[in-house]
Amino acid sequence: MEHTENVNPPASVKASWRRRLAADRAAQSETRHADEAAALARATAEIDGGTVCAYVPFGDEPGSLDLLTALRQQGRTVLLPVIPARRGPLDWAEYTDPSSLATGAFPPVLEPTGPRLGAAAVAKADVVLVPALAVDRQGVRLGRGAGHYDRSLVLASGRARFVVVVRDDELVDRLPAEPHDVRMHAALLPGRGVVRLGERDGV
Repeated sequence: MEHTENVNPPASVKASWRRRLAADRAAQSETRHADEAAALARATAEIDGGTVCAYVPFGDEPGSLDLLTALRQQGRTVLLPVIPARRGPLDWAEYTDPSSLATGAFPPVLEPTGPRLGAAAVAKADVVLVPALAVDRQGVRLGRGAGHYDRSLVLASGRARFVVVVRDDELVDRLPAEPHDVRMHAALLPGRGVVRLGERDGV
């Protein structure tokens, strides 16, 4: 596995990054958030694949339900995560429309209410859209620290392409990395669309 030069950083280093990035997101205006969400929805047309694992953005995360609507209108099968009560890989269920969503075990996160497909459903995806606070040009992703996606993405490695959804200035040159980090293939950005990361193939 590839490593960045700052591999195995102290926990305080990631915590510092998370605080700064969260503060930057909180400072953006509602208008800018809405504009970027609309741009991300349009940019999904650049992604290939019949089955896409996505998620419902909440709070100041980039994106909106419009992104899921766009994927459905493009004829994709969209799967959304269900957060397990205990730490582990995510469960999945199909998304059809906003009426198929409800508050899950961790409000305000919305989750699909349809039949559960199990953690292994991610292995059937062509593309997995992954939330993050930032990603670097080598594909290192900085999440919120719960580890659900790290445990889930390993189940889809070798088949699915991992596309992290971030704002343009959240694509940075270098992030602290750990050996277990699953690298992203590309980033979906509101201003630039799909951007390839590292030496991986595009999407």
